[in-house]
Amino acid sequence: MKIDGKVVAEEILENLKERVEKLKERKVTPHLYIITFGTNPQTESYLKQKLLRAKQIGAKTTIKKFPVKVSPKTVFSLIENLNKDKKIHGIIVQRPLPKQIDEEKISLAITLPKDVDGFHPHSKFAPPVGLAVLKLIEDTLGNQDIYEFLKSKKIVLIGKGITAGKPIINLFKRLNIKVKIVDSKTKDRKKIIKSADIIVSSVGKRIIKKEDLKRNVLLIGVGMHTLNGKLKGDFDEEDIKDKVSFYSPTPGGVGPVNVTMLMKNLVEATEN
Repeated sequence: MKIDGKVVAEEILENLKERVEKLKERKVTPHLYIITFGTNPQTESYLKQKLLRAKQIGAKTTIKKFPVKVSPKTVFSLIENLNKDKKIHGIIVQRPLPKQIDEEKISLAITLPKDVDGFHPHSKFAPPVGLAVLKLIEDTLGNQDIYEFLKSKKIVLIGKGITAGKPIINLFKRLNIKVKIVDSKTKDRKKIIKSADIIVSSVGKRIIKKEDLKRNVLLIGVGMHTLNGKLKGDFDEEDIKDKVSFYSPTPGGVGPVNVTMLMKNLVEATEN
């Protein structure tokens, strides 16, 4: 059965809208500042979604677009000023980063109360993409406790990329949920995938086929790529839909919930 991320997102957004209205009564509007580099279609698509969701809940957004060859000093100097600015409640640096910007340094540069993307190792916020995955799994459970459910299942996370795989792995670790991590170097990859009750795939190309899966697996697709101008996921929905219990489509699965969870972190950062 298909998990509709748009429906899941809308429910959360309604609640966030009410919370933003209460903040506005106190003369406070959540303000998200996005730093981005150059232009690429996927980044543009993410930005569009963020602007749309922010507008929907009544939050403000500012986008600073740097050229790809920007000096690190310029970027870090801006972040330093934003950290001190009381009217900015959340700061995100859109990945992928240019080569000259150090991944670890940029993650540590944003002050903890404003790190709404959850990239700092001691962030107060869980990464939105990880929260989105948990929310979609939870949506399939009815009244069952999600943590008890996850602890009783064999979970396989495929992919360790900086924007999705790694934050998801880190969140599961933080929650003490045991997982098997699979990447291109993993031995017995097919065997591990076939044993899984839950698969979260964050690769960005079609790597999962029907014959790779155990019957009634719960399949969450995070990775995305473009084929003939259309967004595609890590599996073909028509191919797998009769073998799995639930799956998330691309687009319309993790994406809408991911952006919504970012807005949830922003609203919490503002309330705090």
